This record gives sequence, C-alpha cells and structure tokens, in this order.
Amino acid sequence: MTIQDPYLALSTRSSDNFHMSGMPVISTPEAMRAEKRSAAGNSVLAAIVVTGLKIAVGLTTGSLGILSEAAHSGLDLIAALVTFFSVGVSDKPADADHQYGHGKVENFSAFVETGLLLITCGWIIYEAVLRLFFRHIEIEPSVAAFAVMIFSMGVDWWRSRALGRIASKYNSQALEADALHFSTDIWSGGVVVLGLLLVLAGRNYGVDWLRGADPIAALFVAGVVISVSWRLARRTVDALLDAAPAGVRSQIQDAVSRVDGVLEVDRVRIRRAGNRYFADLNVGLARTVTFQRSGQLANAVSEAVHRILPEADVTVQPLPRAQHSENIFDRIRAVAERRNLNVHDISVQDFSGHLHVEQHIELGERMSLKQAHDQVTELEADMRRDVPEISDILTHIESEPATIEESEELPSNKELEQRLRRIAAQFPEILDVHEFVFKRVRGRLFVSCHCTLPDQLPLARVHDLQTELEIRFKQAAPELFRVLIHPEPSTDNRR
Repeated sequence: MTIQDPYLALSTRSSDNFHMSGMPVISTPEAMRAEKRSAAGNSVLAAIVVTGLKIAVGLTTGSLGILSEAAHSGLDLIAALVTFFSVGVSDKPADADHQYGHGKVENFSAFVETGLLLITCGWIIYEAVLRLFFRHIEIEPSVAAFAVMIFSMGVDWWRSRALGRIASKYNSQALEADALHFSTDIWSGGVVVLGLLLVLAGRNYGVDWLRGADPIAALFVAGVVISVSWRLARRTVDALLDAAPAGVRSQIQDAVSRVDGVLEVDRVRIRRAGNRYFADLNVGLARTVTFQRSGQLANAVSEAVHRILPEADVTVQPLPRAQHSENIFDRIRAVAERRNLNVHDISVQDFSGHLHVEQHIELGERMSLKQAHDQVTELEADMRRDVPEISDILTHIESEPATIEESEELPSNKELEQRLRRIAAQFPEILDVHEFVFKRVRGRLFVSCHCTLPDQLPLARVHDLQTELEIRFKQAAPELFRVLIHPEPSTDNRR
C-alpha cells in the first residue's frame, strides 16, 4: 500500500503471469524464465537447420520461391536470436532504474522481428517482378527441393505449436511473433511446393505460362507474410506506445463504477510491458469517509480491475468528493478533516435564520495556547468560507493526551457509591448503575461506572442523560474531578 498525501493510494502488485482469457498461470518466475528461454533456444536451432537446407536447395535449383523462403527463414533465425535474448532480459524483476520491469524488451523484440519480415518481403517482391517481366531464370525442381520444403514445413508446424503454447501460457509477445513466423512458413512453404509442382508440370506438358509459377508463388508468400506481419506490427506498436487493449478501459470503468462507495471514475490509464499490465485509476469517494474506509474501497476497486485483468499491477488514487446528501454537520467535519483535525460534540443552533455552531476540538497537549488558538482561528475561517450559512462559531479547545498517566486504584467507597446510586435512581430511564471504580490520577479523584438503559432509547437522549448524571454526581461529591459513564442496553446486561 502506498499513500499519496493527503489521500490514500493503494497499489496491488504481483509477479505471477496471466493471459487475457482471465485464467492465471501458476508458475514461479524461475520456471517461467526457463520455459520461455528453452522454447526460444529450440527455435534458434530449428531456424539454423531449416535456413541452411533452404539456401543449399534454392541455389542448386534456382527457385526464387525457395530462395525467398530461405531469406524468410534467415530472418526468422535473426528474429529467433533476438527473441532468445529478449526473453532473458524481459523477465528480470523491476529495479531502481526500471521500476516497471523490463517487459518492454519483448515488445521491442517483436517490433524488430516484424520489421525484418517486411524488409524480406520487399526483396522478394522486387526479385519476383524482375523474373516475371525482365529476367527469365530456369528453375530445376528436384527431389531434394521437395524433400527440404516438406521437411521444413514439418519443423515449422512443430515449432509454431510449441511456441504458441508457451506464448499463450505466459502472454509473451516476443514468443508469439516467433510462433507467427514459423506458422507463416508452413503456408508459404506449401505455396512454394505448389509453385515447383506447376513449373514441373509446365515443363513436362509444354505449358510455357506455368514456368512463371515460381515467382508468382514467391509473390503470394510475400503477400501472406505482409498481411500477418502488419497485424502483429500494429499490436507491438500499440504496446510500445502504451495503447490500452481494445474495450478493456470501458470494461474497467463499468466494473469500478459498480463498487459500492465509488462516486465516480475520474481516470483510467492502462499500459502493457511484456506480459504485464499496469492500471492507474483515480476514483471519487465521499470526502467524509475515513482513512481506513478509503483503503478498503481502494482494495475493492483493485479486485474489480483484477476480474478483467487478472494479476495486473493496479494503483488506485482516491479523490475526495462532496455529496449532495451532506448535511451541515458532515460539511463541518469535512473542513476539519481536510486540516487533519477532529471535531466532536458539534451543536448547531438556529437564531432567526442565523446558524450558531459550537464544537469541541482536541489538540496536542504540548501545544501552547497561542499556537492552539491560531490553529482554531484558521479552522473557523475555513468553515465560514466553505459553509457560508454559519454566522458564528464557538470552539472549545481540549488537550489531546499524549502521555500515559500514573494512576492509583482506590478501594471501594461504599458510602459515596450509595450516594451516587440514589442520584441515578432519580432518572426514570436509568434501569441500573453498577461496576463503580474509584481511582486517583495526578492527585485527583476519578470515578467510572456502567449505566443500564432501555434498548430503544435514542442516542441523543443517552448522551443527555450521561451529561446530566455527570453534573449531578459532581454536585453531590465536589471532590470528584472526572466522571466517566459507560451506557449499556438492557438486553446486554440482564441479571
């Protein structure tokens, strides 16, 4: 929990991973890093084998389709290396210099991979146009060419499935980009095989126009890669620019606005770094809620966000808001709370439309009278400014204890106790008084007792009875310096 003065901000953080389906992944950070690096490392080895085979066969056959696939796989190799190193960095925990972690490395890695794919596509399109219209190259389809392409398609299928599973499990954009590369290789490899078959058919059956099927196949490969890469590029750029996931912001606003006690959702900001989401919210709360209640509401808001983005890092900043339902007592307390002061025993009297306020306030016992009076004067000025209906304020200043006092419990004083019981018996609402305790503090006599009253007696009348009884006790026993009466309902004190 972090507190941003003068109001509470709660931050809920977690290092567990999750995916957007809402199902959390139970895995330690060490296991996650090991699994991601293993998947990326296997991709590097697969890319090395496939690229080498495609280059060898492409050069021997002269097939632009196979050479375009070799270039595609070569960039896949570079991308796989980038991914391998990026997943090792991105999962490092946050530190003093990277307080949001290192997850953006994965997003940047995916962006680089996408750029490499698009560059490859540019070269393939350029070479295909040359072969179609300006330069004819004889293609020599061979058994090795078909074998290499079918083998690479099998490797691509195996790797794309393995990478896709890990990427989905840990919501890794870098591994997702790697899986995308291998999955597009399957389709593009199939197109190249089809192109080689058409070239072979054109040669065997004397159909000249089929001999141009290879560059056309290469163009199709480029088109597929551009289409898929463009979609991935948009997602990676959105992540790098901290774009909020589509529709998530409105879902969070709706969920938070339904939290009991939240008056408004002032701001929602969402950003992504790697597989982590960060959500910052400003929510309006009644300015009369307590500090503890503010923290409870911040927790409730975080839970509402987690229902949409599980395990997200959520920071909630409560903002004080005035309610239309506030009465004058709430408004007076709100002014005092704004100055971190507590007023009590507030009384408001109406004199021909002019409101007179009386209140008690506790200030530090070590404060001088001048300091206390100046602070109260400023408070009363604030109250008149915020509550213009008030024409006059009288504040009773009390000292707020800051030290533990030495006290001496005295033996029971039967004569004084009986005298006080007779006084209490004169009040019809008082059913019983008991548990008298006498003690001496700083040389002064203190007394406390419990007072049984009817369950349904209004609290205002309870307070009046306590006050009257304290006054009568002190009148009957002037030696009493302080009287403390604890009221109890009759159902809780049946004898």
